[in-house]
Amino acid sequence: MAPRIHSSEDARRMARKRLPWMVFDYIDGAAGAETGAARNRAAFDGLQLRPRILRDVHDRSLSVPLWGKPTKVPFGISPMGMCNLAGPGADMMLARLAARENVPLGVSTVASTAMEPLIEEAEGNAWFQLYFSGDGTGTFKLVERAKAAGYETIVLTVDVAEVGRRPRELRHGFTMPFKIGPRQFIDFAMHPRWSLASLFAGKPQMANFDLDGYAFDRTESRARADWDTLARLREMWPGKLVVKGVLDGDDAARLKAVGVDAIQVSSHGARQLESAPSPIQVLPEIRTAVGPDMPLFFDTGLRSGEDVTKAYALGANFTFLGRILQFAIAAGGEEGLNTLWKVLCDETHITLAQIGATSLTSLENAIRPLD
Repeated sequence: MAPRIHSSEDARRMARKRLPWMVFDYIDGAAGAETGAARNRAAFDGLQLRPRILRDVHDRSLSVPLWGKPTKVPFGISPMGMCNLAGPGADMMLARLAARENVPLGVSTVASTAMEPLIEEAEGNAWFQLYFSGDGTGTFKLVERAKAAGYETIVLTVDVAEVGRRPRELRHGFTMPFKIGPRQFIDFAMHPRWSLASLFAGKPQMANFDLDGYAFDRTESRARADWDTLARLREMWPGKLVVKGVLDGDDAARLKAVGVDAIQVSSHGARQLESAPSPIQVLPEIRTAVGPDMPLFFDTGLRSGEDVTKAYALGANFTFLGRILQFAIAAGGEEGLNTLWKVLCDETHITLAQIGATSLTSLENAIRPLD
């Protein structure tokens, strides 16, 4: 039976019932008391779109250019760690979606499926997301491995100098690698549907760490990364280089000056710094800082087609969806994922019609100024 998903909130509500508490709170949680996440939502809700009437909008398109080529839809898939916790095979479901929709799949450093089968399943529509950690030795091994696997885009995530404290997951004893103690056993026993499916599929693992001499420690400091680190990566990486986690106009301008190919405005889903500004509010500032031609990508807090439209109206060139896709998988497997994806496409189409626009590349004055 098809899951009754009519919005991202439907998917989240179903996921909350079906996932163990520890897993749900890992996916859903944010830093500190989660006021940052609430502020992100309030920032989107505070933006009003400008309805326009009597415009011929029957021929609308969701296609936008990305690296000079058209996509089918205006959003891709954010890199997310340990997606297979949402449901067995979740990584591959997302890869198939990326292949079908011709959009990028973000493959996390801490993905629960290795980077090689994911780019193959995604038919080349995959970008490798890179965390710098320790002294960087293992990090640059991953860069060489991504190059050998055929990746053409690397996304360097720079907003995790230290892993943020997320009390919800800490209370459950969540760790990577995944560990099961008495508390977790009881949690799993209360959610037998998830537990039996996961037991049959095997315990999710961080799959990109079979390299000799490199075992990833999620809690290891990443504070040594600096502008010289970026310069080294730029020198060794021949493909596209995206820097993700940017919330400051001065930083964005410097990134442009040193030759990155795109900047991703993001607060990591409010999972790192509770007091970080809402990305959607600083997006116009960063657009001004880098000028009209620098590719700006956006993630954090997107929950609907109206949210996506607002991001484009404020200067984004492409957007990425995150945890709501995991919720859809938890709610209904691959069918749930495809259902929510269609919902988001439909919402975006309808939003364009309501504001008198035919595409996301021409949204001048789409945001209504607040009094």
